[in-house]
Amino acid sequence: MIWAICLVMGISFVVLLYLQMQYARSIEDMRRRQFDVSVFRSLDQASRDMERMETAHYLQEIVSMHHDSLGVRPFLDNTMRSRVLKFQQQVANAYLYEQSVLDEVIMTVLYAASNKSFEQRIDPMVLEETLTMSLRSNGIDLPFHYRVFTSGGEEVYRCPDYDATGNDFSYTQTLFRNDPSGKMGTMSIHFPTLDSYIRSANKTIILALIFTVVLFVTFLFTVYLVVRQKKITEMKNDFIHNMTHEFKTPISTISIAAQMLADRTIQKSQDMYARLGDVIFSETKRLRFQVEKVLQMSLYDGGNIALKLQTLDANSLIDAVVQTFSLKVTQNGGTVDVHLDALDADVYVDEMHFTNIIFNLMDNAVKYKREDEELHLEISTWNQGSNICIQISDNGIGIRREDLKRIFEKFYRVHTGNKHNVKGFGLGLAYVYKMVTLHHGTIKATSELNKGTKFLITMPLSKS
Repeated sequence: MIWAICLVMGISFVVLLYLQMQYARSIEDMRRRQFDVSVFRSLDQASRDMERMETAHYLQEIVSMHHDSLGVRPFLDNTMRSRVLKFQQQVANAYLYEQSVLDEVIMTVLYAASNKSFEQRIDPMVLEETLTMSLRSNGIDLPFHYRVFTSGGEEVYRCPDYDATGNDFSYTQTLFRNDPSGKMGTMSIHFPTLDSYIRSANKTIILALIFTVVLFVTFLFTVYLVVRQKKITEMKNDFIHNMTHEFKTPISTISIAAQMLADRTIQKSQDMYARLGDVIFSETKRLRFQVEKVLQMSLYDGGNIALKLQTLDANSLIDAVVQTFSLKVTQNGGTVDVHLDALDADVYVDEMHFTNIIFNLMDNAVKYKREDEELHLEISTWNQGSNICIQISDNGIGIRREDLKRIFEKFYRVHTGNKHNVKGFGLGLAYVYKMVTLHHGTIKATSELNKGTKFLITMPLSKS
C-alpha cells in the first residue's frame, strides 16, 4: 500500500510539473507573439509617419512658393500632421480653381524626393522620436537600439548608444516603400531586455513551479522517513522477539533448577545441590550479561557511559579472552590460531570493554560458522606506525555486500537464510563499533559470501 501510494503521488507530481512547464511555455509564446505584432505595427506606423512628414515638408515648401498663385497661406502649425490635414483642405480648394497647378505641385514633390540621397532623407532625431512614440502608442516601453541600412545593405546610421546585446533576435522594416527599389532602405531594431520581459509574464508560474518542487522533495523525504521508520520498527520487533528468546531460556532453566531445589520429594545429594547451584549461577550470569549489553548501549546513546581507562597490554588481554573462549570453539568442532606479533602492545583502554570487543567478534564467528566445514578462527596483532592492528578472521558463512554496509547499525541483524538457530539483539557489532570509536580507534569489515569474514581494529598505542 505504501509503495502504491508513493507511485500514484510520484506520477501526480511529475504530471503536475509537466503541465505547469507547458503552461509557462505557452504563456511565453503568447506574450512573444503579442509583442511581435505590436512591434511590427509600431514599425509600420513609424515608416508611414516618416513618409508623411517628408511629403508634408516638401509640400510645405512648394505651397510657400506658389501661395500667391494658389491664393493660400503657407503652413504655420508646429505639428506635421496638422499641416498635412490643413494642406489637404487647401489642395482641395485649389483643385477647384487650378488643376494644372496641383499637378505641378505633385510632380515637383516626387521629383524633389527622388533627387535626394537616402542618407539625406534620414533625420536621426525625427526617426528616434517617431519610433519611440509609435512603440509607446502600442504599449511597448522597453529600451531599444536600431540601425538604418540602404537597399544594398550598407549601414548609414545607428543610434548613439547602440549595444549589440540581444541583436540575435531583431525586427526589420522597409523605409520609403512607395519609392523605387533603389531609393528604399531598411531599419533594424532590437530590444536588449526582451528575454527578461517575456519571462516576467511567468513570475507566478515560476513561483508555483518552485513550490511544487519543494512539495515533491518534501514528499520524497517523507517517503524516505516512512520507509526508514518501517525498517526501524521491523528491527525493533526483531529485537524484542530475540530478547524474549534470550531471556526466556535462562529464566526457564533457573525456574526448573529452583523447582527441583524446592521439591522435597526428590532426594538430593551434595553433588546435585552443587550442580543445580552451578546451573543457577551460570544462567544468572548469562542473563546479567544480556541485560548489561542492552544497558551499555542505552548509556552510550545517552552519553552517560564512563570508561575506566588504564594502560594495558593488548596481547595479554587478547590471549586471556582466547584461553577462555577456546573451549567454546573446541566444543563446536573448531580451532583457533593466535599470532600476537605486535612488539609494542600497550594501549590506553577500559579492560572490561576491550575484552568484550574481542569476545563479541569471536562469538559472532562461532554463531555464523558454516555447517559443512569446521570452524577456523585466526587472531593476529601487529604494529603499524603509532597504532596496533588487531585482526580477527573466520571461514564462516560470510556477509553479503549489501549487508556489510549496515552491520554496525543498532538492531540490524544479517539474514542467515536457513540458519534459524542464531539469536541475538542485533546489538553486538553496534556495541563493538561504538566502543572502538570511544577508544579513538577504527574498525573495518571485509567479507566474501561462503568464504568468511575479517574484522580489522586499529587502535592508538598508549603514549605513556
